[in-house]
Amino acid sequence: MKAMNSATTERPQPAPRSAYKVFRSIGTRWMDNDAYGHVNNVVYYSWFDTAVNAYLIEQGVLDIHQGETIGLVIETQCNYFSPLAFPQTVEAGIRVSRLGGSSVRYEVGLFAAGEALTAARGHFVHVYVDKVSRRPQPLPSPLKTVLETLL
Repeated sequence: MKAMNSATTERPQPAPRSAYKVFRSIGTRWMDNDAYGHVNNVVYYSWFDTAVNAYLIEQGVLDIHQGETIGLVIETQCNYFSPLAFPQTVEAGIRVSRLGGSSVRYEVGLFAAGEALTAARGHFVHVYVDKVSRRPQPLPSPLKTVLETLL
């Protein structure tokens, strides 16, 4: 296996708003800040979940109480470019970069309100499974239709 060095590894860069299909505003909370005066890294992952799942609920394709199919996160990642802190509004942009038979890769960009480039960006992969058996299921047709608009 060839070793990678800084000359051959591209460093992740912030993304522009135009890279995302839909946006959701999320207010920061006092408790989001850590001892260093900015939002703690774990909060960013909760914003990913909030942005994507709220969008799916609003579109009528995710029923967290009665739905038979649920999405389980199997992979997640985030790159940080500039700090966010309370009291700021975060604007989460979402898109889908891969749509499989039972899985989806969501990409989320987090912007300080009004900023042109992401303060952080990352992804997570959901595998959609039967709520009871936890076995992978084909994406329900209505969900797939909504997700296709985010590709």
